[in-house]
Amino acid sequence: MSLRIWGRISSINVKKVVWTAQEAGVRFERIDAGGAFGVIGTAEFKRMNPNGLVPVIDDEGFVLWESNAIVRYLAARHAFGTLYPEPLQARADADRWMDWQTTTANRASRDAFLQLIRTPPEKRNAELISQSVAATDAAFGLLDAQLSGRAFVCGERFTMADIALGVEAHRWYNLPVERSPRPQVERWYAQLRARPAAAGVLDIPLT
Repeated sequence: MSLRIWGRISSINVKKVVWTAQEAGVRFERIDAGGAFGVIGTAEFKRMNPNGLVPVIDDEGFVLWESNAIVRYLAARHAFGTLYPEPLQARADADRWMDWQTTTANRASRDAFLQLIRTPPEKRNAELISQSVAATDAAFGLLDAQLSGRAFVCGERFTMADIALGVEAHRWYNLPVERSPRPQVERWYAQLRARPAAAGVLDIPLT
């Protein structure tokens, strides 16, 4: 296998990379790393990523870390003109929404996810959860407006931006919280879940 992906599938950032590879039809080997699997603290792993974080890929000797950078790389190499838009402005639009997922949506949802999924009930911080849910709900309101009148985040074609935001939606819709109705997001997310390449990414529980 020429492409190797290090990272546990429970990681939202690993999900991005796995889904991209599957959409692009790239054969790969995924090696569990991070969390209970360890690996990331070893000297061998830190030679690949000195941050000690997943995901990391090795593509025929080219090592790359940072999930959005990996998504862009795989999309450009294997799905140029589809996942990776060819026109500069269309690509910038996809880049913008990928960065928004990282800087806004994911930052908003992080505390609710960590508290509700990875923290024992007796140790949870209700205020942190409430603030996180409110911020995430507002972010998905913005995404709902963006999706109005278009099939996907950047228009009528599925792109790398839908992957980054699709894994964020997977997190949001699997948290045990009350959410405002977002009909456009719900319609779009149902489309994403139906994609064959989303198997093993959008159909698994949060852990």
